[in-house]
Amino acid sequence: MLGGRGIDEIVDPRRHPLDDPDDPVWRDVVDRARAQLRAEGCTVLRDVVRPERHDLLRAQGDAVAGAAHTDVADVNVYNTDPDPTLPDDHPARVVLQRRNAFVARDRIPADHIVARLYAHPGLHRLLAACFEVPEVHPLADPYAGLTLNVVAPGGDHPWHFDTNELAVSLLTRAPSSGGQFEYCPGIRAAGDENLAGVRAVLDGDRTPVRRVELRPGDLQLFRGRFALHRVARVEGRSPRHAAILAYSERPGVVGSPTRTRQLFGRVAPEHLAGATVRGDTLQD
Repeated sequence: MLGGRGIDEIVDPRRHPLDDPDDPVWRDVVDRARAQLRAEGCTVLRDVVRPERHDLLRAQGDAVAGAAHTDVADVNVYNTDPDPTLPDDHPARVVLQRRNAFVARDRIPADHIVARLYAHPGLHRLLAACFEVPEVHPLADPYAGLTLNVVAPGGDHPWHFDTNELAVSLLTRAPSSGGQFEYCPGIRAAGDENLAGVRAVLDGDRTPVRRVELRPGDLQLFRGRFALHRVARVEGRSPRHAAILAYSERPGVVGSPTRTRQLFGRVAPEHLAGATVRGDTLQD
């Protein structure tokens, strides 16, 4: 259990001073992150969670992993319903098998490390500065705002795009082997689906693919709505657990009913109310 020292018992303020943007270390973190996001479309803030908290981080993930919605499903990169009217070479016509599971936000206790991080205003301010946007907003989605991605040995999370523009993930349990994160930075943009480029990757083109090695406690930042990405097959005996902290540049973002049912096996009234907010017209 954690005590009552606030966020500092989770995050070392000497390395990541979340609550002090005037600290030169805060500016150094932001400057490095911005440079890497501009050049590579991704950055990793190492050991955001204190190393002495890694065992608790892993244990808390293990405690909720059993609540994951597990369903081997045929999907496409947009997580949309099949559409036989699309041309044969459209990326959405490529069927992928999803062999991972998600623990929904409402199954993650508010006192868990990942939940406390997700809600902390200091982290919101730091992320906005790193992504070079005025502010970030936790998703209004009651399930997809904060999730635990559970990939069992032999499983993977196939190529996909995110609902939210700003993707932040935190590895809580490393697999024995495999499970690398792969992404194609900026393969599409708000006004350009780049269907040919996306289809080329699905057909095996590795030219735009980059790989990131993550460790428990590291915070990864990238633009998941515009970067095609996946978790490669997990090998060995240990699963891969990663918390997904979903933010958007605008408030009110909610996942579609189709995507929500695929990922969580259920929907909430928010998903059926037609309140989804998007800043683009891209396929989901």
